Amino acid sequence: MADILIKNITIMQTEPPFEVIENADAVLTGSIIEKAGVNAGEGVTAKKVIDGSGKILIPGNVCAHHHYYSGLSRGMLISAGPQTDFIQVLKEWWWRLDRALDEESLYYSSLICSMEAISQGTTGVVDHHASPSFINGSLSVIAKGMEDVGIRGVTCFEVTDRNRGMEEAEEGVKENVRYAKEIDERIAKGEDVLTEAMIGGHAPFTLPDEALALMSDAVKKTGRGMHLHVAEDKYDSVWSHHFHNEDIMKRLDRFSLLDDKTLLVHGVALSEGEVELLNERGCFLAHNARSNMNNHVGYFPYLKDVKKLVIGTDGCGGNMFEELKIAFFKHKDAGGSWWPADFLSALSRGNRLLESAFGGRIKTGRIAPGYKADVVILDYKSPTPLRKENAATHFVWGMCSGNVETTIVNGKILYENRAFTNLDAERIFSESRRVAERVWNRTDRIKA
Repeated sequence: MADILIKNITIMQTEPPFEVIENADAVLTGSIIEKAGVNAGEGVTAKKVIDGSGKILIPGNVCAHHHYYSGLSRGMLISAGPQTDFIQVLKEWWWRLDRALDEESLYYSSLICSMEAISQGTTGVVDHHASPSFINGSLSVIAKGMEDVGIRGVTCFEVTDRNRGMEEAEEGVKENVRYAKEIDERIAKGEDVLTEAMIGGHAPFTLPDEALALMSDAVKKTGRGMHLHVAEDKYDSVWSHHFHNEDIMKRLDRFSLLDDKTLLVHGVALSEGEVELLNERGCFLAHNARSNMNNHVGYFPYLKDVKKLVIGTDGCGGNMFEELKIAFFKHKDAGGSWWPADFLSALSRGNRLLESAFGGRIKTGRIAPGYKADVVILDYKSPTPLRKENAATHFVWGMCSGNVETTIVNGKILYENRAFTNLDAERIFSESRRVAERVWNRTDRIKA
């Protein structure tokens, strides 16, 4: 017997080749899609049957770069100094917040970020974490929040020397390695683990060579990929030229940190040659349109040249419908020539990043047999015909997070009829407001 049968629904594949299959069924057994397509449910009995008439079934969206630690920052009321450039924004805002975080605040940040993502049709998140006052064990707290909600997630600690020099950098590397080993042990026990690890780093300008060497060793020991901000602002590139007399990408390559598991983020100030090296090494690059605009760091001129472009939010929530729209319109405003299909392809490529981070143990991103049952039911009433040729256009111009009716991850219904099935959402958000106010008070007492 199947666990879930979704009947009479329109299946829309969101990665090339785009497909639209009307009057289709999807059969979910355990954590896997067993069958999908026209008449796929014929003769199938299931514990739960969902009538998908008039609805659309898509693979869940993936946020390829998030900062869960920013979950309690929305509307943060603190006194802050001038923020006229990128470094001032970091020092006056984010680097004060991350030093105020503790175990309780991390857990609630993880819960609410995961819940918001699920309610907005995002089933997979790649997190990049920082809490300099609480390093050891922090990734397990983030992962617990993800797993308590039920989202599929990847996390890492952003290694840096910005507060306590190499002592802090070493602690960050140890936490990345510790958490990776924790995941390995769970896998060895036969668990179908929802979370995974990467080796994180903040940005090259807060990573001396000694730290990069430790990260390189951690990548080799754990078999994980690196997750690192690069050239988010021209300051990072100038710093590399000033102190190391070489481009950022060449410096990273010198430590063997660029490969097909590597996730680099932003890249706004990368040169054409650095993008060529990025492609040559097979790295992913996460584009974060809203964050780039908010921090006024400029527009990435070589966006179209990145072969493994993915889409993230850099902590601006987990709503990938919204992120993709803004990325598309900003690109057009900047004179770009990409169309909705190009951006939807980049968004869906986040599934290849997930598969890489999970060591090839899973397949995600298509509604097809053998893929993980990470799917979303949309109540989208299309005013015009929906075809494979215009599916991406409907996604960018019409579909939105408000259409999300049901979200299923790993074969479990987490969000149904626009309500959480396994969580007391009101209690969690009430508690998060209490915790947020405490974090704001602590942040306000920390000097930039």
